[in-house]
Order: sequence, then C-alpha cells, then structure tokens
Amino acid sequence: QVQVVESGGGLVQAGGSLRLSCAASGRTFGSYAMGWFRQALGKEREFVAAISRGGGSTSYAASVKGRFTISRDNAKGTVYLQMVSLKPEDTAVYYCAARVASYSRTYYTADEYDQWGQGTQVTVSS
Repeated sequence: QVQVVESGGGLVQAGGSLRLSCAASGRTFGSYAMGWFRQALGKEREFVAAISRGGGSTSYAASVKGRFTISRDNAKGTVYLQMVSLKPEDTAVYYCAARVASYSRTYYTADEYDQWGQGTQVTVSS
C-alpha cells in the first residue's frame, strides 16, 4: 500500500493560482489510480479530479473543469493539482486519495479509494 501526503495549500486571492502536490510512498505508485477530493466546512466531501494509473485518462468535476488540471509523475511518485482562476467557493480542505487499479481508468467516488492523505487547506479570499 502507498501512503500519501498532500502539500501546497494556502491562502490566495480570487483569480489566483495554486498547485497542490501529493507525494506517495512505496515502489508501486504506477499501479495506483489517484484522485483529489475536497470538503468545505459543513459540507460533504466531493470529487474534484482523478487520473488513471498511467496518466492517460483524467476526469473532472463540472465545477472545476477548465480551471483545474490533474497530472502525475510516476517516476517521482507524485500527483499534482494545478488550480487557476480560483474562486471563493473553491475554499476547502483538499484530500489526495489512491487505490490500486487493475487497468487504466479513473474513479469518481470516495468509497472507491482506500488510501487517503490528511488534507491541505486551500482558502480563496474575495
């Protein structure tokens, strides 16, 4: 199993950009599909973006499509979430998630993932 640790969160003004990173331990990172989720205060955790184990397939929530980009570097064991044109409604704790994938696809729901990081706070001020 991999363990994942997020970084890169912070405070940014509306319209600004941030890049989140998720570093995974273990030598089998390339066998894992990865996802980003977020949870705003008082709300349910929601899907943000996902990427297949090889990086060839990506998926996005409608609310972030065109503004966020998920990518991965399997040699570095890291997945990224580049966020541009940030809005106050993007404010949330962002979580990285991982699961073993037997073939190349993306996963959209939290219960499909079994490894989670502790989260990193993103705050967008208006």
